[in-house]
Amino acid sequence: MPPRLPFGQVRNFLQLGHRIRRMSSKPSVYVTRPDVDDSGLELLRKSCQVSTWQETSPVPRSELIREVAGKDALYCALTDKVDKEVLDAAGPQLKCVATISVGYDHIDMEECRKRGIRVGFTPDVLTDATAELTLALLLATNRRLFEANKQVYNGGWKSWAPMWMCGQGLKGSRVGLLGFGRIGQEIAARIAPFKPAEITYTTRSPRPQEAAAVNARHVDFDEMLRNSDFIVACCALTPQTKEIFNASAFQKMKSNCIFINTARGGVVDQKALYDALKTKQIQAAGLDVTTPEPLPLDDPLLKLDNVVILPHIGSADIETRKEMSRITARNILAGLANKEMEAEVKL
Repeated sequence: MPPRLPFGQVRNFLQLGHRIRRMSSKPSVYVTRPDVDDSGLELLRKSCQVSTWQETSPVPRSELIREVAGKDALYCALTDKVDKEVLDAAGPQLKCVATISVGYDHIDMEECRKRGIRVGFTPDVLTDATAELTLALLLATNRRLFEANKQVYNGGWKSWAPMWMCGQGLKGSRVGLLGFGRIGQEIAARIAPFKPAEITYTTRSPRPQEAAAVNARHVDFDEMLRNSDFIVACCALTPQTKEIFNASAFQKMKSNCIFINTARGGVVDQKALYDALKTKQIQAAGLDVTTPEPLPLDDPLLKLDNVVILPHIGSADIETRKEMSRITARNILAGLANKEMEAEVKL
């Protein structure tokens, strides 16, 4: 048998082959999901050679590394870790990476900056969908909808009782938001008609003009923790916010506090959250994001009655997802043409 070539040499041959073919062909794009809305893929197919992972599951890392070789652009999702190894495998001709998400912590931004690779994302289009989901999750958690629904099926619904399945109302409550960007502002706007006593928000600097629209007040993190009946995490995941909701934070919360997270799983120390819920240090939690995703079926959080967990569906509105697909495609086309992207991360 002929000797096997080292992986690095194979990769170089693949990159060379792709470069030779590209000299007389359209730019090439690798798409890591076949189940994104086809309207975005059709935009790409008009002027690009498009290849995709063929299964409706995250592309295996080995497949990503092999298929990205020699490509001019990468269309990826939150489930794809785009790091130095992937960028090395792609080769020096890679011009842009576009993710079908508002978050981009799965992409090594420093490596992209060093290589001059532009990065596109989809920040504005999912604002309303995420705000709607956040409110739905808050109401499902505070009014114990999932707990009550189970009682219908397991025989727990016997008869009317004065305090059975009672939850905490929003009217007259104090609501605190960590983060007050586009999504945070829209969450506040949807909460305001429920007549809370106060809406507060915590950010690095006050945003008085935006806050005035919903009569919100800027407070520091500790004040929000100590005084809020509801706390909503709607911030970006950064080194400063990583596990900001830890044991110390939960200890400062009121015992009736309901914690909602539609930001990123990484802003929460999940073990500390479990302990706070198990010991009734806080009343309940609603999560659309966890660490990891999907959450393992043996995770202790799934054994608790006072937590509602959703499978990261914040932007899962049909029209929103279609437009996210199109924006991702348009970002790639702009990057390939050296034009301004519709939504580009500033490196």
